[in-house]
Amino acid sequence: MIVAVVGDSISAGSPLWDPDPVVRATIAQPDERSQWQWWAAQRDPSLEFHPRAVYGRRTDEIASFVDDVVDGADLLVVQGGINDVAQRRSVEEAARNLAAIVARGRALGLTVALADVLPWPAGDDRAAREILRLNELIHAIEGVIPLPFHDTLARLDVPWSDDGDHPSVEGHRLLGEAAVTALARGRRTHARATGRAGARPDGG
Repeated sequence: MIVAVVGDSISAGSPLWDPDPVVRATIAQPDERSQWQWWAAQRDPSLEFHPRAVYGRRTDEIASFVDDVVDGADLLVVQGGINDVAQRRSVEEAARNLAAIVARGRALGLTVALADVLPWPAGDDRAAREILRLNELIHAIEGVIPLPFHDTLARLDVPWSDDGDHPSVEGHRLLGEAAVTALARGRRTHARATGRAGARPDGG
């Protein structure tokens, strides 16, 4: 299954990885394990991830990435929002941008998964409040497989970030495992719904 991914530094693999080889060449000791997608593929080798994710990008900028990765894709993962919060943009607008990306993916016939926003260890109280509000809005977007990235990390009693902004390798591992579980559950639900929708009245 080809999984297209659009997002920011979280899906780019910061701080130790980047899908762009030019950017990756600037990392002193790159580590491919610094990607939640890498860990997801270890758990489920049928998943082939095609990311277009760039450090620092807001949701309005991530929207332009969709056409770069959807050719041949079966599923689209949408991830973003923390840079809107960091740049003090409206979280309501960020949620509308994410909903529009979801709608674009569904219009292309793709199953769409939507990640919520991670906690930000280095952020302040304002940022924490804005993240919670944005996640409320994200959770209200319908027709998606939810990827519970926030709670996967927020419930931990141990550090999951080395730089205060991005997941460590261990943090990425936890996100990847959460993503695999959510995607498998969501795909089963989607398959059942599609089967019901396609069934003939005589049950055939």
